[in-house]
Amino acid sequence: MFEFHMDRKRYFDIQEKNAEQYVIPFIAARFPLQPGMRVLEIGCGEAGVLKAFLKLGCTCVGVELDATRIVNAEKWLAEEKQAGRISFVTKDIYKVDIESELGGHFDIILLKDVIEHIHDQPRLIGWMKQFLRPNGVIFFGFPPWQMPFGGHQQICRNKWLSRLPWYHLLPRSLYGAILKKNGENVEEMMEIRDTGISIERFERICKEQGYAIANKAHYLINPIYEYKFGWKPRKQLGIVKAIPWFRNFLTTCVYYLITPKQI
Repeated sequence: MFEFHMDRKRYFDIQEKNAEQYVIPFIAARFPLQPGMRVLEIGCGEAGVLKAFLKLGCTCVGVELDATRIVNAEKWLAEEKQAGRISFVTKDIYKVDIESELGGHFDIILLKDVIEHIHDQPRLIGWMKQFLRPNGVIFFGFPPWQMPFGGHQQICRNKWLSRLPWYHLLPRSLYGAILKKNGENVEEMMEIRDTGISIERFERICKEQGYAIANKAHYLINPIYEYKFGWKPRKQLGIVKAIPWFRNFLTTCVYYLITPKQI
């Protein structure tokens, strides 16, 4: 586990900077942002990503099941919350009422490092259409399951396990035994294993749920690593990006912008 995993304010700042410099330009390349647009983030955590959209004049709503993280969000965004520019809902997204709890539909929905933790991903991706305004878009940023740290083993407390790549791809029983022997949270790590998603599966789900891909970017070096480790982002080589399945092993992050197909 790295220091920034425990320092939530630092992680909030990292998320804000990453959104400003990489997420927003990626979205704006296909969907220009305007003040007054409504933005929903599912799994917003402390809402560092939303802070960047607030600075552009957007109105934001964050949905997060972990109430302790919303306590921090409301503290660090107290002024914006007081002004009515951001609100939070601590509730299962499937049980949220669009009008009474979210205030209506949205131009942009964000899922940053979230979809790889969701059970029944086709259901959620299909479900989100009802939250969108006409011509609205959904942004996803996630690590492919087969990438070096696709098992999120960087959150392990054991120093060596937190830095060892690809061992999450071992057979389930062997992987679990390694985690258990070193005192890690086996249940948490196995749940991540169960919900991990590849590039191919994500694109297939989008197609099956009636979406078109408006923009995509594959990264050899995840943009957020610039703030975590000082590593400059690098997009994936074209030849690697073009090889299905193999690309998952060497791509640390992907960005996608999708929109419902027009019937």
